[in-house]
Amino acid sequence: MTITSPTHVPGTALPAPAVHRAPKRASRFRPGAGKQLNGGPFAYIALAVVGIGSLLPLYWTLVAASHTQDEVLASTPPFLPGGRLMHNLDAAWTQAHLGKAIVNSVIVSGCITLATLFFCTLAGYAFAKMRFRGRGALMTGVILTLTIPPQLSVVPLFMMMADLGWGGNLESVIFPTLVSAFGVFFMRQYLLEALPYELIEAAKIDGANNFRIVLSIVLPVARPAMMVLGMLTFVQAWNDFFWPYLALNQQNPTLQVALGQLSASYTPDQSIVMAGALISTLPLLVVFVVFGKRIVGGIMSGAVKG
Repeated sequence: MTITSPTHVPGTALPAPAVHRAPKRASRFRPGAGKQLNGGPFAYIALAVVGIGSLLPLYWTLVAASHTQDEVLASTPPFLPGGRLMHNLDAAWTQAHLGKAIVNSVIVSGCITLATLFFCTLAGYAFAKMRFRGRGALMTGVILTLTIPPQLSVVPLFMMMADLGWGGNLESVIFPTLVSAFGVFFMRQYLLEALPYELIEAAKIDGANNFRIVLSIVLPVARPAMMVLGMLTFVQAWNDFFWPYLALNQQNPTLQVALGQLSASYTPDQSIVMAGALISTLPLLVVFVVFGKRIVGGIMSGAVKG
């Protein structure tokens, strides 16, 4: 005789045993995480203070450039723009020969920016995705160059430019800064996360060589980071004063060197100096207005990687 369970009917399958599951751990993310948050009054006040503080130097430059030197240096300086802006701009343009200086600055900054984007993107791709002996040691050497003060290389660099016959020419400013260690490290870190190995292997299987991979895959992927690096490089090259002041002369200056000459007299007119500074700032504002959306998009794209 077979003894069966009171709840079991012969000829039917036994019920599955109950599974005891551990209680679900509470999520560390609050409901609605990832959604855009609405700023309160304190956030708007803080943003207004930061914005006003950022625009205050530019506004004071405009005010000082539109008054006479006596008004600017008075015990109670003016707080509103005056009526001498065009006069001071014309005086600064004539005295410092800013036309040629602006052309030189555009040539120098443009060449340095384009070369930095090209070489740093290639080097960043090589350090991020290519396997070769000594890759780690070379990358460490690149990073260590960031710790060397630029002033230590001024004397040998000046002698090298003199031996090449580039003293006083724009080549002496362009060629020493065609590649930056920061740019190589920046592009390497971006491509390390943004460019998957599977995409490169698929291109190799399809028969693409390294040049085709860089042109069709690496450059489109690296475009957001290249926009950010290009902006930083252009601004740095445009505002550079120390090395161009040593390498160039008064007949062939960049914009910052020309402004330095404008304020080098015994009694410089501060209103005219401020007018020249205003002229030197306008191209950077134009660049940011034209490419601002792409630059911010590149920054945000790099911020969500990882």
